[in-house]
Amino acid sequence: MSTRGLAETGVEQRRGGGLFGSEFAALTFAIVALITVIAFESMAVSTAMPEVAVELDAVRSYGLAFSVMLTTQLLGIVLAGVWCDRSGALPSLLAGQLLFAVGCGLCGGATEFSVFLAGRAVAGLGAGLTFVAGFVVIGRAYPEALRPKVFSVLSAAWVLPSLVGPVLAGWVASTWSWRWVFWMVVAPVAVALVVLVVRRGQIRAADAGVEPSSRDHRAHVRAAWLGLGIAVSAGAMQWGTHELELEWSPRTIGGLLGLLGVVLCAPRLLPAGTFTLRRGLPSVMLSRFFLPCAFFGTITYIPLMLTGERGLTLAQAGSLLAIGSIGWSLGSWVQGRDTFAGRRDRLVVLGGATLAVGLAGVVLVTWAGWWPWLLALPLAVAGLGMGLGTASLSVLALSLTAPADHGSASSSLQLSDVLGSVIGIAATGAVFAALHTRAGEDVPAFVAMWCGTAVVATLVVMAGRRIRT
Repeated sequence: MSTRGLAETGVEQRRGGGLFGSEFAALTFAIVALITVIAFESMAVSTAMPEVAVELDAVRSYGLAFSVMLTTQLLGIVLAGVWCDRSGALPSLLAGQLLFAVGCGLCGGATEFSVFLAGRAVAGLGAGLTFVAGFVVIGRAYPEALRPKVFSVLSAAWVLPSLVGPVLAGWVASTWSWRWVFWMVVAPVAVALVVLVVRRGQIRAADAGVEPSSRDHRAHVRAAWLGLGIAVSAGAMQWGTHELELEWSPRTIGGLLGLLGVVLCAPRLLPAGTFTLRRGLPSVMLSRFFLPCAFFGTITYIPLMLTGERGLTLAQAGSLLAIGSIGWSLGSWVQGRDTFAGRRDRLVVLGGATLAVGLAGVVLVTWAGWWPWLLALPLAVAGLGMGLGTASLSVLALSLTAPADHGSASSSLQLSDVLGSVIGIAATGAVFAALHTRAGEDVPAFVAMWCGTAVVATLVVMAGRRIRT
């Protein structure tokens, strides 16, 4: 650990300023509560979606329910970066939680797939605002020596939702209705809002001690318009691919134009040199793009494969996802150790390699038709890689950026994360839609999809090796 890090740690111990000491305990609990609510919704919805798709007659559009939310997250992420730089983190945090609750309520009441998608879009916008603002609070309120531990705790905040969420969602959907999976999220969101309001003074104090952002008004306006552009482009790309047919049509052309829009907008919202593997922060962002692209392009379709090809119930499919999520939490805990200070770029490389191995295992179990519960092992390995990589990248992004620009850096990091998820889900969704026949005969489609995501995971190794400057 550096001399500065040791000094900071000593001060924290003397004044009780650890994560759960007198200075940071309330803020830590507030942030953990905020992330836990969103984590529960994410894991629970993954389990309930097969039943939603059947009831709303949208099996071929299965991936669209996930990617639409991610698309509006892109807009929320960019807007939150501008908002936090100009007004601090609190307004974005409060607005994000409110929109998230409204979106979940709309999903629960939907009788048509279009209304369901609208609810997912509103919830995604709220999640985007929330994630970036949360990262800004971490960057401004916590000393550098504590940030790795904060991200370890945040990853641990996914443990309970990951273990309980899928199983509970499967039971609720089977016992009552999938609608209650969405409605039951609203109450915890209200609790998280109350906690944030109570701690608003501490959040404002952290913002007050930061110099103005290096981005001027013109740069903020430009970023907001680019955020709208990339959200619209990503939406068009997903609309054009979610029911892909191998022929030219207005839908196909719209998808290609959307892809072109993403290619034009994304480089202007991310650090210069991101897509050319420039050393330092740009390679942090590219690594953060590849990780979720590979992981969520795979994990999104696991419940559909298990229920449609292996005959598992929703509750059983949820249990497998829960077991696999433990690896993510373990990886994040490992990276939070002081032993890895100054060597987090190596953890990113290791995380990419571990993720690739795990996804290759998913392909093998699916292709060979082995006992489906064997998927727990490769899913846990893949989660371990994500925990090592994503948490380390969060720490690196903040440490390589001045506090005044934590809003834009956090926005870029989350933009890379969500854009990777959107591309991964859209690509696998296009392959599935093109190869889909009927339930029970889709193993070739799943194998083709997940071979591609395993290859993407290996690109993290290449990008991670370019982080060290």
